[in-house]
Amino acid sequence: MERGAGDDARARSKDGAGGGSGAEGGVESGHTGNRLYTALKWTAGAVGFAAGAYASYAGIAWVRYGHPDRPVGDDADAFLERFMPIYDVAERRPIAVAAPADVTFLAAYESDWMQSPIIRAIFKARELVLGAQPNPTARPRGVVAFTKSIGWGVLAEVPGREVVMGAVTQPWNPNVVFRPLTPDEFVRFNEPDYVKIVWTLRADPVSDNESIFRHETRVTTTGSVARAKFRRYWAQFSPGIKLIRWLLLPQVRAEAERHVAGCVGFTAHGGLLP
Repeated sequence: MERGAGDDARARSKDGAGGGSGAEGGVESGHTGNRLYTALKWTAGAVGFAAGAYASYAGIAWVRYGHPDRPVGDDADAFLERFMPIYDVAERRPIAVAAPADVTFLAAYESDWMQSPIIRAIFKARELVLGAQPNPTARPRGVVAFTKSIGWGVLAEVPGREVVMGAVTQPWNPNVVFRPLTPDEFVRFNEPDYVKIVWTLRADPVSDNESIFRHETRVTTTGSVARAKFRRYWAQFSPGIKLIRWLLLPQVRAEAERHVAGCVGFTAHGGLLP
């Protein structure tokens, strides 16, 4: 049978509709591909930028190693000068806090580093890079209690104002071990192939309701072999180490000011309630 003009028109109409759907699908697929390409390009660019920034920082850390700035004015600390007057690395950071010095100090003493996902990620990254074995041991909360549980010792303390922590270690080992010493032993310690680290949490009063929180870390080595090892380690891992210190300060300020605002209280042993 021959098809009529109406049949031909309807066939052409169907063909046209099908062709339009195919074109629209092709355009949509092309848009999706472009978006994916753009996302991948931006991701690659961000990763490349981060890698370049990290490499630049590592290079700067390598060059600046052994040339730390000396403390000026109120940053000076008599305890640190006693325990480590000469050092290869120093990191010191102050921050103003709208809270009395004793409240600020307790906030620092009880601060929980591991509540930060960024800090947990930094520790995990070190673990993966060095091939360390995870340690499942449950640790107490609070920076001082936590660090004491992994081997740090108290070298000096002024109640409500300052605590000085110290240890000797070999941080380049995958599963690092911290060894506490008495204050006099720490000063005299010179066993080869070790690093000595001392750090402080300190709150200085400015007025009845204001204070300055100060955190400083100093590092020295016990010989040329340890110095070479730690210099490589510092160049590689100092960005994460510095970031942990940088994150600590606003955390302490927020906790202290939150207490002053009446949002939290103190526990029976003097710490801040969560």
